Amino acid sequence: MPVTTLSSLRSSIAAVAGLAIIAGGIAVPVSARAQSNGPASVADLAAPLLDAVVNISTSQSVKGEGKGPTPPKIPDGSPFQEFFKDYFDNQKPDNGGKVSSLGSGFVIDPAGYVVTNNHVIEGADDIEVIFPNGNKLKAKLVGTDTKTDLSVLKVEPKAPLKAVKFGDSRTMRIGDWVMAVGNPFGLGGSLSVGVVSARGRNINAGPYDNFIQTDAAINKGNSGGPLFNMKGEVIGINTAIISPSGGSIGIGFSVPTELAQNIVQQLIEFGETRRGWLGVRVQPVTDDIAASLGMDAARGALISGVVKGGPVEKGPIQPGDVVLTFDGKAIHEMRDLPRVVAESPVGKEVDVVVLRDGKEQTVKVKLGQLQDSAEDQQPAAGSDNAMPEDGDGEMAEPNENGKDQPEQQQPTEEREAPQAVLGMNLVALTPELRTEKGIAESVEGVLVASIDPGSVAEQKGIEPGDVIVEVGQDFMEVPGDVLVRVNGLKSAGRKNAHMMVADAQGNLRFVAVPLE
Repeated sequence: MPVTTLSSLRSSIAAVAGLAIIAGGIAVPVSARAQSNGPASVADLAAPLLDAVVNISTSQSVKGEGKGPTPPKIPDGSPFQEFFKDYFDNQKPDNGGKVSSLGSGFVIDPAGYVVTNNHVIEGADDIEVIFPNGNKLKAKLVGTDTKTDLSVLKVEPKAPLKAVKFGDSRTMRIGDWVMAVGNPFGLGGSLSVGVVSARGRNINAGPYDNFIQTDAAINKGNSGGPLFNMKGEVIGINTAIISPSGGSIGIGFSVPTELAQNIVQQLIEFGETRRGWLGVRVQPVTDDIAASLGMDAARGALISGVVKGGPVEKGPIQPGDVVLTFDGKAIHEMRDLPRVVAESPVGKEVDVVVLRDGKEQTVKVKLGQLQDSAEDQQPAAGSDNAMPEDGDGEMAEPNENGKDQPEQQQPTEEREAPQAVLGMNLVALTPELRTEKGIAESVEGVLVASIDPGSVAEQKGIEPGDVIVEVGQDFMEVPGDVLVRVNGLKSAGRKNAHMMVADAQGNLRFVAVPLE
């Protein structure tokens, strides 16, 4: 006689009632479960899409036996560097002196425009698009964008091709079902299903990282293939994986269409990208810096310098400003600003909300065009041209009544004398010291002659040869100014001194030095 367990009895009752038992013994209607867990099959969804997903075959001539194609330049520490070498590692040239690689792509226009990854076709002499029915067409490169690892190809079909359309990746939520199609390991068209694991991932692959993370199986050869939503729309371009074994472990990354769509359109229209340019240097707003500025939490992007000749050279954005929103988009952290600016149209006039002198204010800026050579919005980067004008952004500390509180000035002789402040031994920046230390003519302020070992200044990275430009947003002319300003901040109950520091070349950074 068969034994009926409690679990089997519950399952039988649930089946009769049209329920399914899930973990924890909770009964869920089968229809609800199927709806929440995705469709029972994606076959009907996938069928009309598969013909638009293609294989990309490339070949590259090489000089010398045993040499393979030159890999793209990948930033140190990026998962690209370690895990996405499938097109460049362990490849040997054949007798014809060529190496080949395979990747994926998809048709976005019946006229023959194909999207793929830049690293799939990097350095290729010949590019061939292979369709699911076996047809092969030679492709030419329309344009490429190394910063987002995207490229557009063009083939000349005899008849209109089946194409897929872009969807809005901004509507995707963590847990939404997605479908990846591509050419893993050169096997040909393959499909996998998973969910959105995370959004806005930064994997240090480029300046505009904003990846969708998915657990849909993405392997070597899937590069450049589409990530579909359950409407059959492309919401990502599969680009990278993390995998110790080289195969999928459920951590894949896709460039979202909110970033890719505009780039693809620009590559088709202009053959290049045309990004907005603000012409500033930025650095993160740390907890210490936020506290020194009187902010309730660390957020936004701190402007550490303004580029000479840039859109905001003469205002309205100044060094020391914290950008909180840009064109209506919140800037949660530093890396948000370069991406949002780059996505904005060239020449557009936008509203920017900044924190300045402890108050939020809205300024209008007109964007320029970012050139490939421009070092825009880089953390703590700059040049001699990035220095602010003397006296810009001056701010007196408010007293208990909220009114500006003038700080007592010392006699000139005392102000110019060397001072020891917060572990920094400060001296006036004389022409002789400027020459001796190799300090650029554009750099003005007070010279750090030496640092006391173990001091708070040393812990915050201030070094001998640095120049203190501002303290509490007041320009520092001589050592006594630093001492007076620091004492004023202490009297006002501040826990940190917000300092603008320049190196010998004029590269700026902001440092919050504890006053206790």
